[in-house]
Amino acid sequence: MNDLLTGLYNRPRFMELLNQMVQDAVDFSAPMALLIIDIQRFHKINRHFGHHTGDAVLKAVAEVLKQVRRKDDYLARIGDDQFALILDRVANVGHAQLAAMKIQRLLDLPINVEGRDFRCKAVIGVSLCPANADTATALLQSAELALAEAKYQEQPIGFPKLTREQEIPENWDIEVALGDAINHSELQVFFQPKISLDTGRPVGAEALVRWQNRTRGLLSPDQFLPVAEAIGFLKPLTIWMLNSALRLSGEWTEQWGRLSVSVNIPPNILAQPDFVDLVMSAEKLWQRDNVDLCLEVLEQSFITDIDTVFEKLNALRNLGIGIAIDDFGTGYSSLSYFRDIPTDELKIDQSFIRGLKDDKANLHIVSLIIDIAHRFELQVVAEGVETEEAALYLKKNGCDLAQGYFFAKPMPAREFAEWLKNYRPEKAFMKAANPTG
Repeated sequence: MNDLLTGLYNRPRFMELLNQMVQDAVDFSAPMALLIIDIQRFHKINRHFGHHTGDAVLKAVAEVLKQVRRKDDYLARIGDDQFALILDRVANVGHAQLAAMKIQRLLDLPINVEGRDFRCKAVIGVSLCPANADTATALLQSAELALAEAKYQEQPIGFPKLTREQEIPENWDIEVALGDAINHSELQVFFQPKISLDTGRPVGAEALVRWQNRTRGLLSPDQFLPVAEAIGFLKPLTIWMLNSALRLSGEWTEQWGRLSVSVNIPPNILAQPDFVDLVMSAEKLWQRDNVDLCLEVLEQSFITDIDTVFEKLNALRNLGIGIAIDDFGTGYSSLSYFRDIPTDELKIDQSFIRGLKDDKANLHIVSLIIDIAHRFELQVVAEGVETEEAALYLKKNGCDLAQGYFFAKPMPAREFAEWLKNYRPEKAFMKAANPTG
């Protein structure tokens, strides 16, 4: 039951699928969305260029819309110049709006038909099930009303009027904007130095992502990384971070000498089959001779399929890439396999470091972690060092490196390069740390 012109589902088949999807959404609490896509001023194409050209344009529009359709979504032609997209498993209105905005962007590009470029503007009505309707007929009517309201308001995308229970989620604007953050150069890499507690000199830096959002200002990772994971944006974000960290660090190693740069790798990205290839591609692209790349992975990365994870980490270490266990002490590590983890560095979570002053248990835990790590010939980094007292305690107990606000806050690349140029070890700290020096 397909449309003869475009090959998409026709209206009768669309209604069957919509009924099925709505029923599943209601029965299994699996929210879905319906987008009605109305191609504007299409009659002018038919009038000026003929129906043959108009049909060719519609076929081209159908091909464009297929780029937005995911594996379990359904796309149909339900009218002369009207299409419908059923989105399976949509968490909230922000996800539906992302799809609508992508359609708008794609249709804004010229479509070449018979040697002519056509721009096919669209107005889109969006409705969610069960938030806006819980039957197929009601959902279709809701999307059509949203479409009509968008046309009346001269807006590209329309939504049903929301009740108090159907308010747009707090982070919907982040979801919508995050996909364009890289293209709009809104993401930034900040660097926080790692300091040798032996010499007081910087030996490397951790690369941290920040987002200069146009409406919310500078956002820290905890404000948008959960959203990035929810909408499937972690992989492109991680690739961007790897490349940006290597590109920028090459600039400041020219004036300082050999340094390491660390990049955080989320567990589900480490689990990707092509992860090793992604890292190798970034290394090959930038070829930074004075930069030692280190990948920071969480303890959670070792919960499932540990053999595959070990295989990947060993492959990376064989390429000269360092591996660090990040936020150690907050996850699920077991000494029974800890000895086998292919790693070079262990980072003590800041929750232990910040409690050093007032918690004797933390003092013992930190000392124990340092001792165990050194027995496994691992370098130890303390995160969240904010006081001289903490730095001195860590130095006294053999911790190798430290990072935190006592030494420096995370900084944009240019500011970090300037900081490197002017940095001098804190005289008071170095004197206290080396009383005989």
